[in-house]
Amino acid sequence: MLVFFNPYHSPVREAGLAWPLSTSDGVETQRRTFTGHCMQDELNLLVIVVDTNPIWWGKQALKESQFTLSKCIDAVMVLGNSHLFMNRSNKLAVIASHIQESRFLYPGKNGRLGDFFGDPGNPSSEFSPSGSKDGKYELFTAANEIIAEEIKDLMTKSDIKGQHTETLLAGSLAKALCYIHRMNKEVKDNQEMKSRILVIKAAEDSALQYMNFMNVVFAAQKQNILIDACVLDSDSGLLQQACDITGGLYLKVPQMPSLLQYLLWVFLPDQDQRSQLILPPPIHVDYRAACFCHRNLIEIGYVCSVCLSGLPGSLLLSSKSH
Repeated sequence: MLVFFNPYHSPVREAGLAWPLSTSDGVETQRRTFTGHCMQDELNLLVIVVDTNPIWWGKQALKESQFTLSKCIDAVMVLGNSHLFMNRSNKLAVIASHIQESRFLYPGKNGRLGDFFGDPGNPSSEFSPSGSKDGKYELFTAANEIIAEEIKDLMTKSDIKGQHTETLLAGSLAKALCYIHRMNKEVKDNQEMKSRILVIKAAEDSALQYMNFMNVVFAAQKQNILIDACVLDSDSGLLQQACDITGGLYLKVPQMPSLLQYLLWVFLPDQDQRSQLILPPPIHVDYRAACFCHRNLIEIGYVCSVCLSGLPGSLLLSSKSH
């Protein structure tokens, strides 16, 4: 059987890549088209910050809830794999926001997947994921195994002491910004990298972290980094401000067992694709500030003209003046 090739009805032409109509300028046409296509192959880095507060997740387990930390991590893995699958140049990082530390779940602390900007299909020879033998994409399997290993090590070594049980969210966001800054310095000259941060929040806000949190948010705004928020429990006033300032999306999940559907629907598309989708409307943002003495959110306060401290009462104790 003879198969005839028609260049005017080829997949290349239908995909938008111009096919030369004459042999005289065919080589030049293909060169310009494919060069422009390669230049537009920009990097897209997604940093996922997961709230792994053991107290909050322990209360969820006592309630015999259908939604546990393991299911949340599974949803994060699916979102990460989907992000990597969207484009071969997409990059991923996952950070666990704990009560005692902020730890990278992926890439692992040993850096077993080699160079960040290397070939995503060729992981380091020192690390051979079990899934590479059963037809799975090696990068997906490696990422899942590293995340599962790191989260298991983090939760088993947790030692709750004293009253410091707040999630270190501000520190995790600062670590994410530092990682993005380091990756930007390693980008090649002919590449451009867009970065965004997704926060999956479980525990309540910590008023003690207000100043550090807002400093991180304004730093992200200056670097044109979006901060998205997916809140599992009560609304977060801090994350509402962060999303509004940086241009990100804020969503309080109506049903926690359906977390994966909301992650893929709302937070998988990047900032360029969101303009073509019908997403949840913006919410009312609580812009109340926190006082310097107790870190409580206040509607009406007093600002010292000497040290610019905001206090709830008329007596400015910080500068010993009225």
